[in-house]
Amino acid sequence: MSPTIFALFLVVFGFTTGEFVVAGILPDVAADLGVSIPAVGLLTTAYAIGMIVGGPVLTVMTARTPRRRLVVGLVAVSVLGNVGSALAPNHLVLLMARFASGLVVATFFAVAIATAVAVAPAGRQASAVAQVTLGLNLGLVLGTPLGTVIGQQLGWRATFMAVAAITLAAVPLVLTYVPAAPGTTGSVLAELRVLADRDVQLAIALSAVGNVGVVTVFTYIAPLLTGVSGFAGEALPVLLLVYGAGAVIGNVVGGRLADRALLPSLVGLLAALAAVLALFWLVGGVPAAAAVLTFAIGVLAFAVIPGMQTRVVAMATAAPTLAVAVNASGYQLAAAFAGWLGGQVIAGPGMRAVPLVGALLTVAGLALALHLLLRDRRTAAARVV
Repeated sequence: MSPTIFALFLVVFGFTTGEFVVAGILPDVAADLGVSIPAVGLLTTAYAIGMIVGGPVLTVMTARTPRRRLVVGLVAVSVLGNVGSALAPNHLVLLMARFASGLVVATFFAVAIATAVAVAPAGRQASAVAQVTLGLNLGLVLGTPLGTVIGQQLGWRATFMAVAAITLAAVPLVLTYVPAAPGTTGSVLAELRVLADRDVQLAIALSAVGNVGVVTVFTYIAPLLTGVSGFAGEALPVLLLVYGAGAVIGNVVGGRLADRALLPSLVGLLAALAAVLALFWLVGGVPAAAAVLTFAIGVLAFAVIPGMQTRVVAMATAAPTLAVAVNASGYQLAAAFAGWLGGQVIAGPGMRAVPLVGALLTVAGLALALHLLLRDRRTAAARVV
């Protein structure tokens, strides 16, 4: 991993910990603020909406800002948002702080992915993306379980303060290793035109539809493992570590598979993910099976990410940063929907049905991936003729 990639990866680690640690401290936040678990699940929705709004808007507004200066500014906003989350006196203020924290994430992620692809050797773009998104994995492997332990021992507010400190610690590396590249020199209108491209639209849709099912499950993973699988609350950090370990493996494998055969690998991975989520619905009440399936879900959920991100960059060569930012917003649109949908499922059929709903949603993503694969093959065949 080059120093540039490592600096970007570390910021992703801090951002990811801040986003997903809510899953581990969700019951503690609900108890402390006197609100329901579905209400706390909306913290994921608020963060996601921040990304949805901030992604395209901030990326366009900062298109001409030098990349290093932009990254430092985005990190500063994230730090302030996490400090605000730690100090929030009630659920409403906490929702607002999570929204503010999410505003900068999509733009940063877009800059990081576009930079990784730009500096990667030919034929290794997906692997470079996987190295940056390794920060997502370690945010789960280390950040989320550690944040859960901090929350259980020192209170959930201490968790958000720790996230702020971790993110701030990445700034010296950014200043040292992220290239002082200029922003775009083209017009905003030229950047926006990329979003009218049908291939770009479909690539972004694949990220949103393909991930909504597993995000729904992960948003409520803590009450699923305690309320359905029967684990004690003290086991959650270990189980999140298991999930995160799977995510690290999935990220590496997914990057390599995407470098070899992008869409065929996504089709296979989404099919496997749908099957594993359905299996969790069937046998999730057995603790041993739930632990194994938690690992498998982590593997597959993150194996699809490098290929999806690389597909967007490949389809949007005219404005990859904006396209990746919008793609991140699309992913978070799925997350926002997931937070709401999971709450509706819990209030209706019950917690046990959440993995089944996740499996059905993943099948929709599989159908879209198959459509894109067949579409590409038709296009390639037409060119030969």
